[in-house]
This record gives sequence, structure tokens and C-alpha cells, in this order.
Amino acid sequence: MTQRTVYVPAARITRWIDGFAERHGGASQEITDGVLHLTGSDTATASIAPTYPIQALTVADFVEQALRVPRTGVLLIRRGGFAAAIVEGDAVLASDVGKRHVQGRTAAGGWSQQRFARRRDKQVHELVEAAVDYAARVIIPALPIDYLATGGDRSLVDETLEHPRLRALERIPRGPHLDVPDPRRDVVTSLPERLSTLRIDLVDP
Repeated sequence: MTQRTVYVPAARITRWIDGFAERHGGASQEITDGVLHLTGSDTATASIAPTYPIQALTVADFVEQALRVPRTGVLLIRRGGFAAAIVEGDAVLASDVGKRHVQGRTAAGGWSQQRFARRRDKQVHELVEAAVDYAARVIIPALPIDYLATGGDRSLVDETLEHPRLRALERIPRGPHLDVPDPRRDVVTSLPERLSTLRIDLVDP
């Protein structure tokens, strides 16, 4: 018995479900607590979990809801840049992308290392302040939103969201935390697909 996890964009999930049934001699389908469970004739199983909580009684409803990204504010931060966006359905309704340089760590010691650490801390502070500005300009005016999704460096995200200017985001339900490269325009463009990608846990006999 082998276990593995794959991720499939919602736009391809119907074809994936059909393919699972073909590969395993047919499959039964059951939805429990918002997760679609498939069981093949050979006892292989697949548990398909949507990014956002959904309530569905049929597979068709499950797929339809999985395709629909609720109104979501998105904050992405890495040491190479940051982005703020509003996503709903299959569209990015608003976004802005910025860049700030943060130096990597150094193995140097003594006074040079202390000077480097101060410069690096200053760069991180400037990065966070800039990310706060972008979130305040893009996400705050779009309230109310259903979820707040994040991505990149969790510690930088947390530091940014602790800023008093973003206090209005504190009580918004958290969406997924995305594993993304340095936020660039192409990453922002891909957000509707990233936010509607489903996790599938597979067990093969």
C-alpha cells in the first residue's frame, strides 16, 4: 500500500475524477464534511479536499463550488518582494506588486557581522512597511471580503498583519497559505488557479 498527495487545479478536477475511475475499474463517490471520497473497485482511495469550506450534496455541486473562489484578499511576502490582491471567481479584481531587496545571511563575524545585521534588519523593516502600504491600499478599500489568504514567508506575513494600519483584517477568516516564489506579476495572475487548487490524498493497494 502506498500513500501520496497530489494537487490538481479545480478546472481539471472533473477529468481527474473520470481518470481515477478508469484506472481503478470504476469508483464509488461520497461527500463527507465537504471532502469528496472516491473508492476504486481495486480498493484504491482518493480524498479530494477543496481550498475553501464548501457544502455539497452531489459531485457536480462539489466541482462547481470548488471552481468558485470566494472574495479573497491576498497578501504575499518574500524577501525579494511583496504583493497585495483581491481575487474573486476566476479574476484578480485588484492588485499591486512591489520589490525590496533584503540581503541574505553572512558567515562573517565580529564588527562586520553586527553592521551587516543592522543593515539587514533595516531592510526587513522597510520591506514590511512597504507591504503594509500595499495591503492598506489594495485590500482595505475592498472590504468586506470572505477570506484573507497569505503566501511566502510566514514570519514576514505575521509581522505585516500585526501592524495597526491592518487591524481591520484581524477578524477575517484565514484562507490558505500559499507556497509561492518571489511575488511578481505572473504569480499574481495565477492566483485564481492557485486558490482553487484541490489537495488529493491517494492510497493505492
